[in-house]
Amino acid sequence: QVQLVESGGGLVQAGGSLRLACAASGRTFNIRSASWYRQAPGKEREFVALILWSGSFTSYAESVKGRFTISRDTGRNTVYLQMNSLTPEDTAIYYCAVADSQSGYWGQGTQVTVSS
Repeated sequence: QVQLVESGGGLVQAGGSLRLACAASGRTFNIRSASWYRQAPGKEREFVALILWSGSFTSYAESVKGRFTISRDTGRNTVYLQMNSLTPEDTAIYYCAVADSQSGYWGQGTQVTVSS
């Protein structure tokens, strides 16, 4: 089992920045990839960004390319999402997810609210 705890959400004005963190604990030695998803009110959960735990590959949703950066610190078992140039459309609950060789795991989510 892998446990995930997100942090870093909050209220920010449009054009501002936030950095989300997701700390993994438990059976972390077998993590293969980490992702961020988000869910806005009344909408389905959507993919935001992914990183292979090796750091050799990243992928982003078109809506966040050039503004968001996903990274990881393997020593701290933590994945980050740096979010710049935020807009009200980025308002959502952001969820961290990791996958190991056997299963996938989700965090509890952290709220990001961008005011206009």
